[in-house]
Amino acid sequence: MLVNVTIPVYNEEKILPSSIATLHEFLAKHARFDWEIVIANNASVDRTQEVGEELARQYSGVRIVHLDQKGRGRALKRVWTESKADHVSYMDVDLSTNLYAFPPMIEALISGGFDIGIGSRLLKASTTLRSFKREVISRGYNLLVKAFFATKFSDAQCGFKALTRQAADALIPVAEDNGWFFDTEILVIAEKLGYRIFDLPVSWVEDMDSRVKIVRTAVDDIKGLIRVRRSFWREAYRDVPGRKQG
Repeated sequence: MLVNVTIPVYNEEKILPSSIATLHEFLAKHARFDWEIVIANNASVDRTQEVGEELARQYSGVRIVHLDQKGRGRALKRVWTESKADHVSYMDVDLSTNLYAFPPMIEALISGGFDIGIGSRLLKASTTLRSFKREVISRGYNLLVKAFFATKFSDAQCGFKALTRQAADALIPVAEDNGWFFDTEILVIAEKLGYRIFDLPVSWVEDMDSRVKIVRTAVDDIKGLIRVRRSFWREAYRDVPGRKQG
C-alpha cells in the first residue's frame, strides 16, 4: 500500500531542507504503510529546484517535480496523476498541521471506510494558533461554502488532505481550478457525488511567512463557488463516477 505525500512549493529554498528532514523522519518512524515524498516545485525563481534535487539525493523515497507554471492545484493534478500510489495526499511545506494527524487520516482511507481525508481547524477538538484576521476569514469562507452547497465537511482550506486512488482518478479530471480553489472544488463535487469524507480535527499553527494573497485568493474562491454552482445547475457532473457503495 503506497501513499504519495506531495509538498507544493514556491520559492521555499530556506524552509524546504528542515521540512523534508522532519517529514521523512516522522514517516520512517510512524507510518505503517509505504510512502513517497514528492516536492512539487511551482515555477520557483530562487534555488528551490537545486535544494530539492539535493534532498532527493540525500533521502530515500524523495523526488522533485518541476512545473513551469505556478498554482497549487496545477501541481497536485500533475503529481497525483503521474503517481502510481494507492492513495495521494498533500501538506503545506511549513508543516503547520501537526504530523501526528497524518497516519490516522491515511488509515481511514486504507480501511475502506472513507474516500477523502481532510484536516480541520474548525472542529471542536481542533487547536489553532493564528491571527484573528485569518480566523475570521477562514470561518467566513467555510460558512459561504455551506451556504452555496449545504456541505457537511468543516474546513475546505486546510493544507492537509488525502484521497484514495479511485477518488483521485474520478475527481481530478473535472476539477477546473489550478490554484487555491482546487481543494474546495474537489471536496464539493466529491460530497455531492456521495464520496465519504473523513473530517479530522488537527493542531495547526499559522505560518507568519505565508505567501497566500488573502484578498485576491478570496475573490478567486468566490468566483470558483459561483462557477461550480452553475456547473451543478447544468448537470455538468452527471457522468462523473459516484462513490460505489459497499
